[in-house]
This record gives sequence, C-alpha cells and structure tokens, in this order.
Amino acid sequence: MAQARVKARPAGGESVFAERFGVFAECLLTGVWIAVAALGVVTHPAAFAAGARHLRRRIAHEDGGLREFVADFRVALRRGWVVGLAGWAVVAAVWIDVQAVRAGIPGGPLVGAIGVCALIGAVVALLRAAALWTPGAGWWALLAGAGRRTVLDPAGSFLIIGGLAVVAASAWFAAPLAVPVLGAVVAAAVAVEERYRHR
Repeated sequence: MAQARVKARPAGGESVFAERFGVFAECLLTGVWIAVAALGVVTHPAAFAAGARHLRRRIAHEDGGLREFVADFRVALRRGWVVGLAGWAVVAAVWIDVQAVRAGIPGGPLVGAIGVCALIGAVVALLRAAALWTPGAGWWALLAGAGRRTVLDPAGSFLIIGGLAVVAASAWFAAPLAVPVLGAVVAAAVAVEERYRHR
C-alpha cells in the first residue's frame, strides 16, 4: 500500500492529478507562445521546435520558462526560416492544385486530393521533426527522419492529424481557442516521438 502511494507521486512530491493538470496548463501556455512566435511569415518551424523543447523540459522536471523558449526560438530560426519558406512553397503548390480542381481540368480531383494529402503529410513531418529538435540538430536531417517515421508509424501520424483537426475545429468554433490548442498538438507530437523511440 505504501509502495502504491509512492508511485502515485511524481519526483516533485505533487499528486499525479496535479502533475498532469500542470502539464496540460503548460501546453496551453506554450500554445500561446508558439502562436506569437509564428506570427512571422517563415517562423512557424522555429516556434514549434522551441515549444516542443520547452514541453520536453517541463515533462523532465527541468527548469525553463519564457526566457529559455525565446533563446531556443532564436537558435531554431537561424536555419529554420528556410524550412518555413519551403513550407509556404508547398502550400502554394497545393493552392494551385485546388484551383485546378475548381477549374474542372481533367484529372484535377485526383491531383487535388494528392496535393492535400501531401500537405497534411508535410505538416505532420514538420511537427515530428520539431518534436526532436535540439540546438545542434540540422533541420533537413530531422525532416528526412520525420518523413520516414510519418509513413512507417501511421498510428502516431494519425494521432497528430487528430490534434490538427482539433485545432481546425477550435478555430471554426471560436478562433482564439485554436491558439492555446497549438501547444497540445506539439505535446502530441512529442508524445508520438517518445512512443516511437520506445517501440
């Protein structure tokens, strides 16, 4: 019985409920930080990476707050802006596909469906790469590995897609709700990568 009580309390001495609620609250706060950092046109990969690193620190009971998030964001942005630019190029290509569908071009629906699936896959791969980002990591190597895991771990990828659907539904219901939920999506990506690592 005493052993069960010890297991029910994390390292900090707080109850499991308090620990989990604290992580959830931290996810929502991190979502706000990510949204603000992603306001720059090409800063979203760096924002996701800094948010994921902050949540990994929180889960590991390490110190870190807004100052560390900003420091990580600056480091991630040095090369991450190129990834952000490439992401917008993918979005532009999918927009052209959707216009082809609307124009009634032969084969347009198939091309449009492939384009939308590719965009979703790219977003999942970006989130999976951001979940593992560290200051010394190269973005292209992270994205290559994340692309492979996106395909080889469909269950994890669909979990992240579910998180993205929650963000979209939140934005549809009330746009401000989507902001804190971004942190929960990044937390899902961190959890998916951790699960894949321990498979």
